Amino acid sequence: MRAMRWLAAIMMVATLAGCAALESPVTKGQRLVGSDQSAVQAQFGPPRESYPLDGGTRWLYPTQPYGQFTYAADFDASGKLIDFKQVLRSLEFAQAKIGTWTQDDVLRHFGKPVETAYFPRMDRLVWSYRFKSDDVWPSLMHFYFDPAGVLQLTQITPDPLYDPDRPRLFRR
Repeated sequence: MRAMRWLAAIMMVATLAGCAALESPVTKGQRLVGSDQSAVQAQFGPPRESYPLDGGTRWLYPTQPYGQFTYAADFDASGKLIDFKQVLRSLEFAQAKIGTWTQDDVLRHFGKPVETAYFPRMDRLVWSYRFKSDDVWPSLMHFYFDPAGVLQLTQITPDPLYDPDRPRLFRR
């Protein structure tokens, strides 16, 4: 009987440890709201990108080129964390304003694109970001900029990286 209790206790601890290991980066980051930059850096390491944003600073932790997430740590002017979120999401992309946002706005909000292309007939530079549309479907978000660097069009397409009919060197 005593051995069964110990076994149950060990299994409970192992289960809780497993759940803690599965905690999302957003959950970890949200717990740090109100902390200073050093606490965020201790949890996530140095940011791969950093941009000024609304009187404060935005640190970005991208998983590109093959990942579909970029985590943003937003700090106020005093260096305190005010928000931590995943920015490569449909709701975040919907904030982009056609005719108003520039390449700099897109860069500060979403980070560096996974790929860029230029379409000479349209005279448009396109930045693309890998993400999960509606948090489910592997997709690419494309931002089309005119020669002045102003956003003129956005487009979501399926991500060909996840196309089952796409030829691959190694099959699953």
